[in-house]
Amino acid sequence: MMLATINEMELLTETDALSEVILQSEPVAEYIEARSQLHADPEAQLLIKAFNDLKELNEEVQRFGKYHPDYDRVSKEIRQAKRSMDKHERVIAFKQAEKELEGLLNEISGIVAHAVSTTIKVPSGNPFFDSMSCSGGCGSGGGCSCG
Repeated sequence: MMLATINEMELLTETDALSEVILQSEPVAEYIEARSQLHADPEAQLLIKAFNDLKELNEEVQRFGKYHPDYDRVSKEIRQAKRSMDKHERVIAFKQAEKELEGLLNEISGIVAHAVSTTIKVPSGNPFFDSMSCSGGCGSGGGCSCG
């Protein structure tokens, strides 16, 4: 007896419907609003630009490591720039909205993947748990049911 299966076109249509529901969700609206406010804030944009400029300089300095004459100065300046950027209210709001949206998308990915099989690896948003998944290399078929 052959079970009826959904064809790829139907699956893609259903995926489009799910995408529309996600796009209408509160986390997406909050993310878009936070991103818009971040882009419209001149102070936040200056802090982001300063950090990105220092990031490029830091990459150049890192090639030589502590032997580069500007290593200490650039290392200190980039830490200060990152701290200033990360403490700005618009950056904080954006990162929080981004984290909430990522959590929603990870949860949806998990639901879909685990509907197929509980051994499918999905992102959790937590590097500790992601590294414990089956692709983490246990290969023994032991506690994590890999194999």
